[in-house]
Amino acid sequence: MDETSFKAALAEAAEAVETVMGRLLPLPDLVEARLFEAMRYGALGGGKRLRPFLVLSSAGLFGVNPDCALRVGAAVEMLHSYSLIHDDLPAMDDGELRRGRPTVHREFDEATAILAGDALLTYAFEVLADPATHEDPNVRCQLVAALGKAAGAHGMVGGQMLDLIAEHETFDMTAITRLQRMKTGDLIAFSCEAGAILGRASPPQRLALRAYAHDLGLAFQIVDDLLDVEGTEAETGKTVGRDADAGKATFVSILGRERARAQAGLLAAQAAQHLEIFDGRAGLLKAVADFVVHRRS
Repeated sequence: MDETSFKAALAEAAEAVETVMGRLLPLPDLVEARLFEAMRYGALGGGKRLRPFLVLSSAGLFGVNPDCALRVGAAVEMLHSYSLIHDDLPAMDDGELRRGRPTVHREFDEATAILAGDALLTYAFEVLADPATHEDPNVRCQLVAALGKAAGAHGMVGGQMLDLIAEHETFDMTAITRLQRMKTGDLIAFSCEAGAILGRASPPQRLALRAYAHDLGLAFQIVDDLLDVEGTEAETGKTVGRDADAGKATFVSILGRERARAQAGLLAAQAAQHLEIFDGRAGLLKAVADFVVHRRS
């Protein structure tokens, strides 16, 4: 797939997910409407929507109803948005910019940002548990359990804790790899496997998507580390140089820029190889691997 076609597919998916999220996050006429304003501010109006794209692309391999896949993609993006809102808080990274505009706690206030993140997190599971997401309650339970594992203490939240510890302790490559797998990779892995869960895929197919997601997640984080060193706020839409300012060890600080870039390329190539089981039907997912390595935001 050429770059133009891929970017068009990514933009189309982002627009579709944005529409579903907008419907799921209406602005009510309630006393606590400020909370919903903050939720919408943090979740709508920006971002690549890469994780929902992975849900939609993996679901497409198994003929899943697009409406079901879009609801799962919206749930993943709400949970991802919660993580960004909390990651930007003064107690965490104290970010000033996200997606090219002030972070939620800067636009509203810290307490409202915390509550908006909490609300998006819990609502994600409500969406997954709704029969509108899938008619089979067993499938819905699998989705809830898998997302809970990816996002919790043994996944994203645990990775964030390791990220805080990394500001005061020296991490080697093994520790950094584990940190990034938990903080970033596990949610990417869920996004890839969600389509297989929705489509009741075979164990070998789920294993192939999990292996693909493992390599993709590491490549994604290596490029994130590179962008934190080489990118600009205009390109990335967020504050850069935060890892160096905090004294954190990263893939770039340990490997150096050139080795890190080469490693990201190797991981992306490995990720694509895991998709051979799908006999040429996984072109969009292969294109994601190439996109992750060459992105500038």
